[in-house]
Amino acid sequence: MTTENVDTLIIGAGQAGVAMSEHLGKRGVPHLAVERGNIAQRWRAERWDSLVANGPAWHDRFPNRTFDKTAPDGFVPRAQIVDYFESYATQINMPIRCGVEIRHLRKAADGIGFEAQTADGIIRAQNVVVATGPFQKPSFPDIIPAEFDVHQMHSNSYKNPQQIADGGVLVIGAGSSGAQIADELRASGRDVWLSVGPHDRPPRRYRGRDFVWWLGVLGLWDMKVPSPDTEHVTIAVSGAHGGHTVDFRDLAASGMTLLGRTESFENGCLHFAQDLRKNIEGGDANYLSMLDAADAYVTANGLDLPEEPEARNIGALPACATDPALSLDLKAAGIKTVIWATGYKFDFSWIDIDVLDARGAPRHDRGVSVVPGLYFLGLAWLSRRASPFIWGVWHDADYLGEHIADRRLAMAG
Repeated sequence: MTTENVDTLIIGAGQAGVAMSEHLGKRGVPHLAVERGNIAQRWRAERWDSLVANGPAWHDRFPNRTFDKTAPDGFVPRAQIVDYFESYATQINMPIRCGVEIRHLRKAADGIGFEAQTADGIIRAQNVVVATGPFQKPSFPDIIPAEFDVHQMHSNSYKNPQQIADGGVLVIGAGSSGAQIADELRASGRDVWLSVGPHDRPPRRYRGRDFVWWLGVLGLWDMKVPSPDTEHVTIAVSGAHGGHTVDFRDLAASGMTLLGRTESFENGCLHFAQDLRKNIEGGDANYLSMLDAADAYVTANGLDLPEEPEARNIGALPACATDPALSLDLKAAGIKTVIWATGYKFDFSWIDIDVLDARGAPRHDRGVSVVPGLYFLGLAWLSRRASPFIWGVWHDADYLGEHIADRRLAMAG
């Protein structure tokens, strides 16, 4: 088995890996990036066909390159995002090797650096940056037995309505992915049910500014994790249809049936919590609080932004929310497919180093792990709220690049 030596190894070539390569290259740090598939693999293979970025093009990018085919206030399609990262890798002369999967990562036997095992041999490195992103292992609860006659899939496998078998569809999870997939399926003529849990529901735009702009001026992108419960807040926002505020009333008006949080399954029936109204009204409260914060900022800073009182007009709850169904017989309803839009969990099982906590999450400070020379990048709340987003990961990579460069100087001295 061959052994290759590199200074710094980047594992992953999505937005985190590309950003990390740029900042290491700027500091003259020799490095190699490896990727199990191709650049931006998850954008290529684990997203639906019609997906667009949830933030406008002026925001969801790296500072040193704009999108060629989308206007600044537009929302970039998935294929253009893939092209963007491929072009960016070329722009920075990224040293990358695709089709390389790291099977195990361990400390080197001699105690100096790390060993990454691949199918073709060992890569030894003084520093390793794990840039595999926040969407690692699709996660959904084991509620519906696998043997029950309904097709179950995670949202990362959904591509388009034509892929789905004839019949009704139940989408479980009403964050950005679940709400958009359910909307697309309903627009295609399907009978759709949507299970809605607790969520935040920000306005897409308010007083002439996108909500990502408001998050910036209000300091919310820099927010640290207030408590473990905030690590996985579901956010319902959409860049689809030119960008719009998600309102579950509109989905219900389209003919979709809304349900509460999915709880259990018995004798062919799914059972739901009696929390649909509470969840929708909680999203409304989040929406209004954002408007309040924006108005206060405009007043405090004397900004000349147009007032938008109609944004506070919230319609009546649909009948499916005021008198919600608490159970659903899947066969009687004609539901043939269940799509779980329930997020992801960590999968660092290939890391044979004592660096993970009881939840399987890395122990780190701003991506600098408790093991010298081992770093993590691209994870939610790595340093702040912005960390897993395209522009946020670029700034986190800058910080880690400086840390790695300083470490190399210290070791050389």
